[in-house]
Amino acid sequence: MTRLYAYTDGACSGNPGPGGWGALLIARDGDTVLKERELSGGEALTTNNRMELMAAIMALECLSRASEITVVTDSAYVKNGITEWLPGWKRKGWKTSTNKPVKNDDLWRRLDSARERHQVRWEWIKGHAGHAENERADALARAGMAPFKPLSVP
Repeated sequence: MTRLYAYTDGACSGNPGPGGWGALLIARDGDTVLKERELSGGEALTTNNRMELMAAIMALECLSRASEITVVTDSAYVKNGITEWLPGWKRKGWKTSTNKPVKNDDLWRRLDSARERHQVRWEWIKGHAGHAENERADALARAGMAPFKPLSVP
């Protein structure tokens, strides 16, 4: 049985500062990798949380048809936001439990929309803990950030 996974990560140099996002999509049949796709991009002035969200958004938006997918993230912000906080934000008109506007609501709305046509399972893993796919997603995020980082002069 083929299973689809998206390993996502965001990176930022300064917060805010230049940032990047990365997503590694893998189709597997058991332990056999059938296909891989790497995605990355970045922005000149952003935050780490925005890049974490963009990685998940782009992983879902790139799928050409409705899919069952497991999104694996090292961001508790993304995992908790999409699985726990989002319904309350929507009920309260995009306000937090303390009645403040939800930060990054533009991206949360986009992620909510991107997941609608898919069956998504969300998993959190510890970042920078030697998980091969997460390390690859991190490298993609850093590569996405690279064009926006200022050059250092010796």
